[in-house]
Amino acid sequence: MPPSLRKLVWHIGIALLLHHLNAPMASSQDKRTKVRISNAGLTITALPLLAARDWGTFKANNLDVEIIVMSPPIGAAAMAQGDIDYVAGVGPASVAATLTGLPSRAIWFSSDRISYWLQAPPPIKSVQELRNKKIALSGGVGGTNHVALSIALEKSGFNLKDFTIVGIPGQQLQVLYSLESGFVDAALLSPPHIFAAAKKGFNKLMDVGTMVEMPGGGLTAMVKTLQERPAEVRRVIRALQVAKDEVRKSKAKTVELIMRLLKMDSQGAADTYDAFQTTLNPSGVPNRAGIDNLVRSLQAQGRFTDRKVNFNEVADDRPATEVAKELGYKLP
Repeated sequence: MPPSLRKLVWHIGIALLLHHLNAPMASSQDKRTKVRISNAGLTITALPLLAARDWGTFKANNLDVEIIVMSPPIGAAAMAQGDIDYVAGVGPASVAATLTGLPSRAIWFSSDRISYWLQAPPPIKSVQELRNKKIALSGGVGGTNHVALSIALEKSGFNLKDFTIVGIPGQQLQVLYSLESGFVDAALLSPPHIFAAAKKGFNKLMDVGTMVEMPGGGLTAMVKTLQERPAEVRRVIRALQVAKDEVRKSKAKTVELIMRLLKMDSQGAADTYDAFQTTLNPSGVPNRAGIDNLVRSLQAQGRFTDRKVNFNEVADDRPATEVAKELGYKLP
């Protein structure tokens, strides 16, 4: 073979080899699935979701994820219309939407407890002293924090009618301001505000999170999505679960993420991380106690009292169970 021809063949062979090596990468990028997930806000319960985005676990699972901030009711409506694919959350609003007729299911838990303290200024040292007094919380009646507080008070033997619950519009910071100003007698606060209140001398009367199994964060999807796109659903859950595992194992890395995304100082971020660790659901599989408490809370508001709600009506634990087994979790 003439040298010029050998050289041409050699160049063609190299070009074909490079094309072959690059083809799988291009194919993988082309197959990356676009997914839109709604989230109520940048709070600590959204940490695994934000970590999955910022640390690349969505991309590692061939997902191109867009996170859109919207309230739970709007998120449910958008999911029903097909404008978003998943709601990042399992709570009273998502369960109520399902029981009202939206064909959706809770499919993954981030946490199975929420981190809330009931705090009051001196000289109040017990919940008993709050009878006929005002307790502030963010949002309003029916929210996750209100439901958890109600269950915790009932468990402690108190009658809810003995307390006046005041919903404060806005975020937790406004609740703390209401407490500091004396507008209310006590407040239900979450990290990092529980630590700020404690430093200012406010007493911790009750650790609500340790008393109530209540989902914090999570994932809700349409039944149609579960049926038609099961592989995608598992990839989304896997990405969130892997990110959550990284959160559990890597304090320094997570504290940096909390400081950057949630705008906290290093000490507040570290304290918040420690509190958040105690709430996490290790496997991500939805548990019946958490769902039962959500349903119970809605019925305590006079809603859906004419029916007995089964776990499978509002949750589907099969996708998260499959992912947990793949990741090596030992399940009951």
